[in-house]
Amino acid sequence: MPRRVKSQWEFGELFPPEQSRKVLTVTELTWQIKRLLEQQVGETWVTGEVTNLRVQSSGHIYFTLKDAGAQLNCVLFRGETQVDRSLLQDGRKVTLQGEVTVYEPRGQYQLRVTKIELQGIGALQAAFEKLKQKLKAEGLFAPERKRALPRYPQRIGLVTSPTGAAIRDVLHVVQRRNPALEIILAACRVQGEGAAQEIAGAIRLLNEFSAAQAAEVERQLALDLILITRGGGSLEDLWAFNEEVVARAIFDSALPVVSAVGHEIDFTISDFVADVRAATPSAAAEIITEGVFSSSQFLAEVAQRMGQLALQQMDDKRDELTQMTQRLARVHPRRRLNDWLQRLDDAQTSLLRCVKQGARQQRLAWQALSERLGRVRPALLLRQKLEALAQAERRLHEQVCGHLEKWRSSLSALEGRLRLLGPEQVLARGYSITTDAESGKVLREAKDVKAGQRLKSRLKAGEIFSRAEP
Repeated sequence: MPRRVKSQWEFGELFPPEQSRKVLTVTELTWQIKRLLEQQVGETWVTGEVTNLRVQSSGHIYFTLKDAGAQLNCVLFRGETQVDRSLLQDGRKVTLQGEVTVYEPRGQYQLRVTKIELQGIGALQAAFEKLKQKLKAEGLFAPERKRALPRYPQRIGLVTSPTGAAIRDVLHVVQRRNPALEIILAACRVQGEGAAQEIAGAIRLLNEFSAAQAAEVERQLALDLILITRGGGSLEDLWAFNEEVVARAIFDSALPVVSAVGHEIDFTISDFVADVRAATPSAAAEIITEGVFSSSQFLAEVAQRMGQLALQQMDDKRDELTQMTQRLARVHPRRRLNDWLQRLDDAQTSLLRCVKQGARQQRLAWQALSERLGRVRPALLLRQKLEALAQAERRLHEQVCGHLEKWRSSLSALEGRLRLLGPEQVLARGYSITTDAESGKVLREAKDVKAGQRLKSRLKAGEIFSRAEP
């Protein structure tokens, strides 16, 4: 067949049809992966450490399960009511049962949890409960044997690992709240094989050290208490503090023991035997330093408060002194004497005025008589008038002398009364005035005198100092 001739404008298939291929959307691919995981893996058990724990308001719990090489996202839905949610905590090692699936909106695989078990919880928990019941029956947990901690400890013993986080927390709190507190470290392991024996040995060592120091220097260098502590961890990590040898060492300790092992939710046998249990190492350090810390705050405020009270007392005493001074000035005998002297001056002035007025009147009358005498019989009248004048002079003299004697008697009587009212007359009759030798306060009743109080007695001549006997 002859080939078809193409024109110069025929270029063949510039865009050949696409080869046959299957293209999936992201949703389709994710759905296939999800189905493959659910079919091939499905429900399984997995173990690891819980981290990034997050509880949503909806009731769902999200967290990550990790080990040394990888991590797995996990979710515990609210509808899983048979699961003990309290077992999930950051840092806790658990064994989970769940279904491996894919969360399609994020394209990540996760484990939908349906069951939770703590690693090794079965055997360890049984041993814990058995030992707990045994020691409780022997009275190691009895509240009546618990000893109170000293309020102001000066030196304590510390049983912990020298490289752990607990010792750093304790030292940080002590340095902040009571830097003067001395700490004697009995280093030991707090985890692993043989750790319990080392902890018990450290407790006994600190007791022996305290007893030796007390015998040598009269308790000046003896320990006040012992603090046993370590940071948080799993039940296996804290198991050394659940050993009977540690419990016996705490019970036999002559010094009060504070146990601060793990976190707030962790309880060990040592917590039950110890005299005081603290939730964390930091909390234990705060309990031990509470007395000094609270007292330092009180002492920081007491100086200002004492200053305020002193100023207030000085103001009150100053007001009392002013009032007493004013009262003394009002009732002082000198003031009454001055009042009577002033009255005497007024009476004397009035008397002189009366005398002058009488003399003037008599003078006028004498002049009138002289004039009348001049008009009538002068000699007789003169003689009569002279006699009348002489009589008037005598009467006037007698009246003046009588008035003067009367006022003089009144003045003497007043002066005598004033003198009798003065303290010198009372002292002259054999009496004395007893006052407080320190304050000068006059003592009027025997109940105002205290045993041992220093007294001052004023006599007519001189003063006597004495001290009251009970």
